Amino acid sequence: MTFKVIDMAEDSEMRVDAERAKQLVENIGAVYQSITKAANGRKVLARAMLLTMVYADHQIQVRLIAVSKLKPANDVLALHQAPQKQVDFGENYAQELMEKSGMLPKSIQWHMIGALQTNKCKPLAEQVANLYCVSSVDTAKKADALEKGRAALAEKQELSSRLRVLVQVNTSGEAEKSGVEPSETAALCRHVREKCPHLQLAGLMTIGAIARSQQSTNADSVNEDFVALRETRDKVVVELGMEAKDLELSMGMSSDFEAAITQGSDEVRVGTTIFGERPAKKDAKVKNDVAEEKS
Repeated sequence: MTFKVIDMAEDSEMRVDAERAKQLVENIGAVYQSITKAANGRKVLARAMLLTMVYADHQIQVRLIAVSKLKPANDVLALHQAPQKQVDFGENYAQELMEKSGMLPKSIQWHMIGALQTNKCKPLAEQVANLYCVSSVDTAKKADALEKGRAALAEKQELSSRLRVLVQVNTSGEAEKSGVEPSETAALCRHVREKCPHLQLAGLMTIGAIARSQQSTNADSVNEDFVALRETRDKVVVELGMEAKDLELSMGMSSDFEAAITQGSDEVRVGTTIFGERPAKKDAKVKNDVAEEKS
């Protein structure tokens, strides 16, 4: 997939189709309502089970990452400029993220949520100053490459915070899935904390088995992958002497995010429910040409 790179300075008048923007705002509004309902359900469940959870007596905050993979930058801008400004956007391809970040406002928080090759880590961390989080770290080599990239960026400009990273855990045991084994998670987390000063270990992430995801279509569904990630987090915080609230859980996508929230997710990744079905990779456009509205 090849995108034409357009600098934000040259593309400061990127236009958004009004009807498209209206639909996107309605879609994401419905997602936020579902998130709120699921979060309230988790709070009630915690109290009913007398769990000593940090969520039981406090407002549950669930981060929504709008997954804009293969969708034009115009869609991202539409949601970022909406009255309820969406800040967090996720991309699966490093090249697409870097190109969109160059033409969109720096107030966006970008999340790299897809599989990331080691050789793409350093340029991504160095070139995208508003890269907020890399959610797919599953080797020490990737963490080290991100560290080098962020350190290089820090030499060029002052950074207000460290780059957040999530350790991806293969909770389903599928050979084709990325992620570190649950038993090896603590060692990688320790490496990030002790060897990567420009990175912040922010949590754990899983994608899980598709079959389990398709079965977890409502807030009451129990997903074994979500249970496994929560249990892995509990073991890591004990081994590393952390608090559970300092190691977030990122799990849940369009088909199962409500169940994920009920089971403890602090962050969900929702794409098609907001943006609609994605085009084929070869047909994707990084930016749509939108005609100027006539007054």
